[in-house]
Amino acid sequence: MIDVQHWLSALPPGVVYLIVAGVIGVESMGVPLPGEIVLVSSALLAATGVVEPHWVASAAAFGAILGDSVGYAVGRRGGRPLLARLGRRFPKHLGPAQIARAEQSFARHGVWAVFFGRFVALLRILAGPLAGALHVPYRRFLVANAAGGLVWAFGTTYLLYSLGRAAEHWLKDISWAGLVLAVLGGLVSTWWLRRRARRLESATTTDEVEPVAAGTDR
Repeated sequence: MIDVQHWLSALPPGVVYLIVAGVIGVESMGVPLPGEIVLVSSALLAATGVVEPHWVASAAAFGAILGDSVGYAVGRRGGRPLLARLGRRFPKHLGPAQIARAEQSFARHGVWAVFFGRFVALLRILAGPLAGALHVPYRRFLVANAAGGLVWAFGTTYLLYSLGRAAEHWLKDISWAGLVLAVLGGLVSTWWLRRRARRLESATTTDEVEPVAAGTDR
């Protein structure tokens, strides 16, 4: 991640925003790329003043929402054969076991899998194509997709931006209190989001014992 941050720091801000949107967008279409690493690296750059945090967050949200929507359209058109082809092309990330786990999460949680899936690497890649292949209604998908993309993009960016700025002030002996509050706030919010996201993954073990109807939606 340090190498990515160093590489991005040598680019003009506008190019950084395009890279953030592009990498996250392609990842959201169903192609395994390091979208979260690019976002984290760019958010830390924003803390140093190299780029603007609101543009980083906006680029990430745009890429996430658009990429998921494109992935949804491709998945709806390609259906399960598309998922099978993705599994053969990326067996480590999108093999039959991974796709089965993601599908079980959708069956159990419906569009909530799209929202919280933004915080889980596997579902972040598969949410769009899988929702399309399973014929999840697009309006409901779009609401969950947009909400998850905005919360993930702006939450991650401003959390890391705030932590970076607080650390900078601490290094200048200005504010211990600001650093402590920022760290505690970041830890609590990250713990809560990760905890909810892990519930989606843990539900798959339950589904192996108690099959869930594919049409279930909460």
